[in-house]
Amino acid sequence: MPPEADSTAAAAPVATAPDVAAANAAASASSTHVSTDTPFRSRVGLPPGPVFAALGLLSALYFAITGTVWAVTGEFTRLGGHVVELFDPTVPQWAYFANVVHLEGDPLSRTDGWIVVAMLGGSLVAALAAGDFRLRVPELRRRLVQAFVGGIVAGFGARMAFGCNLAAMFTGIPQFSLHAWVFTAMTALGTWLGVRLIRLRWWQGPTIPRPAVTRAVMTPEAKARRLRRHRATAAIIGLGLLAATVGYALTGRPMLAVAVVFGTAFGALIQRGQICFTAAFRDLWVTGKTKLADALVLGLVVAIVATFIVLQVTGTAPLTKPVGWHTVIGGVLFGLGIVMAGACETGMMYRATEGQTSAWLAFIGNIVGATVLAYGWDHWGIQRTLVAGAPKIDLLTTFGPWPALALSLAALGAWSLAMRGIRTRRRARLISIEGAR
Repeated sequence: MPPEADSTAAAAPVATAPDVAAANAAASASSTHVSTDTPFRSRVGLPPGPVFAALGLLSALYFAITGTVWAVTGEFTRLGGHVVELFDPTVPQWAYFANVVHLEGDPLSRTDGWIVVAMLGGSLVAALAAGDFRLRVPELRRRLVQAFVGGIVAGFGARMAFGCNLAAMFTGIPQFSLHAWVFTAMTALGTWLGVRLIRLRWWQGPTIPRPAVTRAVMTPEAKARRLRRHRATAAIIGLGLLAATVGYALTGRPMLAVAVVFGTAFGALIQRGQICFTAAFRDLWVTGKTKLADALVLGLVVAIVATFIVLQVTGTAPLTKPVGWHTVIGGVLFGLGIVMAGACETGMMYRATEGQTSAWLAFIGNIVGATVLAYGWDHWGIQRTLVAGAPKIDLLTTFGPWPALALSLAALGAWSLAMRGIRTRRRARLISIEGAR
C-alpha cells in the first residue's frame, strides 16, 4: 500500500458495526430510487419494459391469428347495451350498435367478450398467486365517487375516439392509423389537465390528519394460511380458464379458445408488470418519472415492427379509424377521465382484481360512459356533428410501407427524446438527495 494511503487509513476513525450497517442501509435506501428508475428493473412484480415488449409482441400475434386487435372498451359498450336492452328492446337499433359495435350474442360468444373476461381472470390468478389480493377501501369516501365519475368521462371519451389506450394507442399506432397518434397526443394533454384538476384543494378533500386506526396484525402463520387459500383459489380459476380453452377448441370454436388464452396472458402480464397508461403519462407531470413512459415506447416499438411484419407477410389491410374533432375531444376527455379515476382500462382491471374498490367503481363508470356515448351517437347528433366525413388516414397507404415504418419509429424516437430533459432532471434530483444524505 502506498504511504499516503497508509497514513490516511491510520488517521481515519474506526467505524463501529452499527455505524457501518446504518451507512449501508442509508446508501441502499437512497440509491434504490435511482437504480429502479428504469423500465428494466422493478422493486415489485416484473419490470415494465420487458412486460410492455411482451404485450406488444402478443398483440401483434393476436392480430395475426384473429384479424382483430386487443381492445376492451368496445365490449364495455356492449355490456352497457345489454343492460339497457333489458328495459328498452330498441337498443340494438341505436346507430352506434347498428354501425360501430354490434350486440349479437353475449360476452361468452364473442372474442372481445372473452378478452375482457379472461383478462380479469388472468389478472386475478396472478394477484392471488403473488399474494397481492387484499380488499382495500379508500379512507376518503369521495375517492369512490371520483373514480366513478372519472370512469364515466374516460369511457365516453374512449368510445367517441373509437378506442381507449389499447385500440386507439397501443394497438392503434401499430396499425399505422393516424387517428391513434392524434388520440395519444390528446390523451397526454388530457392527463396534464387532469393532474391540475386533482391538485385542487376541493378535489383533494380534507387534509387534517385523522386519528390512527389500529389494524389487526396478522401473524406469519396466518399470512401463510391466507396465501395458501389464495393460491388454491387461483389454481381453481386457472383450471376454469383452461377448461374453457379446451372446450372451445374441441367444439369447433377455435377463435374463442384463442381469445381465452391471449386474454389470460394479457391479464397476468398487466398485473405482474403493474401496467397502467395513466401512471405513464401522469408521472411525467407529477414526479418527472419516465419509467412507465419509456416502457410504453419500447412496447410500441416491438408492436409496430411485429405488426408491420404480419401486415406485409399476410397482405392483411390495417385496421384504420377516422380521424377528426371526435379524436381530439375524445382523447382529451379520456386523458382527463383516467386521471380523475386513478387508472386507465388496463390499470383499472388489474387493480380491481387486487381488491381495490375504487377500481370497481371506475370499471362501472367506464361502462356507463361508453353506453351514454352510444346513446348520444345519433340521439344527440354526435356522429353527425363530429364524425361524419372524417377521413380514415392509413400511413401505409399514404407514404408506402417502409416509409410508414420509418416515420412511426422516428416519431417514437422523438417521443423518447422529448422526455430526455424530464428524465435528466429527475435523475439529478435523486442524486442530489443521495448526496444530502
